[in-house]
Amino acid sequence: LPPPSDTGTILAHPFLCATGRGFNNLSQVNMARHIPTGQPVAVKQTNLDECTEEELLQLLVLLSRRFRHPNLLTSRLVFGSCCKLWVLTPLMAYGSADALLRTYFPDGMSESLIAYLLYGALKALEYLHRMGYVHRGVKASHILLSGEGHVYLSGLHSVYSLMREGKRMRTVFDMPHHSPALLPWLSPELLRQDLHGYGVKSDIYSLGIVACELVSGRVPFQDMPPTQMLLQKLRGSHCCLLDVAPFPLGELGGLKVSRSGVDSGIGESVATGSMTHSAAAPPADRPQSPAPKNHSVTLHNLVELCLQQQPERRPSASTLLTHAFFKQKHTRDTFLSLMYPAVPLSSREDPPISCPPTLSCHATVSAYAEAAWDFS
Repeated sequence: LPPPSDTGTILAHPFLCATGRGFNNLSQVNMARHIPTGQPVAVKQTNLDECTEEELLQLLVLLSRRFRHPNLLTSRLVFGSCCKLWVLTPLMAYGSADALLRTYFPDGMSESLIAYLLYGALKALEYLHRMGYVHRGVKASHILLSGEGHVYLSGLHSVYSLMREGKRMRTVFDMPHHSPALLPWLSPELLRQDLHGYGVKSDIYSLGIVACELVSGRVPFQDMPPTQMLLQKLRGSHCCLLDVAPFPLGELGGLKVSRSGVDSGIGESVATGSMTHSAAAPPADRPQSPAPKNHSVTLHNLVELCLQQQPERRPSASTLLTHAFFKQKHTRDTFLSLMYPAVPLSSREDPPISCPPTLSCHATVSAYAEAAWDFS
């Protein structure tokens, strides 16, 4: 999208539809259209009078302008209008991986689609780690997919720099904001908060949890009380993939623990919690798994590598990009075959539901802007 040039006014046109919320539920995300190009865009608006995380919001805006990578979701335009901050980004027509799971793939995605999504997220992580940052917020809801098949990693408000006084530190000790909401994905060393600290390998652990999330449609550890979850992780109990055959409500006979060459170390309470959650009947209008799910050896190996208890035993992001699991990765030209029955958000069919500020409201647009923006 070209940068805007009119630094004085924002034309008032209705939004096409609301697409969700962001920034820890403090921002409303809507879809609009860039009239000169006809491209749909996402507009995130945050009420600054109600925002309790101003420093975090400022960091998010700065980082989204600093980073330049095709797999990182960054802003195309930032401006203030009245009491709201407006951030424009490309539209993610397929939404997040989490939304895809909840809406279209309640029992998990195909391995080809998982490989496609994880590979894009890994490329973003490899860039962040090379730049000296640890993400600390890798989860399915932060992996986004555009209508053209571009995979983006979002959640930059949780990013933390390893640079101190011009030197790159191997470990840091800061606890992420809103960490209770991130507990299922956080690594043992980050949760431990001891003198050893944590580093970029913490993101690799989170990616392993995301892989389990995409496989089963459920987040490991999520049904546990926070204290029990913490104890499970610190004791070394971690989740592994379960090869599952579909079974009727109340029948658990089709569930078995997969046997791979590496000790899975799954805790009893983790397995029990997963099976109990799996037995719950999904809504009638949601698609069901058509066949048993026997996961490949390469997927098992990828998860086991990512979820190693000791961070030094986990591979780096650059090493994981060469893992055998990603050899089945589809290209953007063929990814549509993986998405059925999911459909992208269509801006042409959705009715307007709200409007941006009127012309009477003065808008201050950032000085780097160069072309006019319209919304309809």
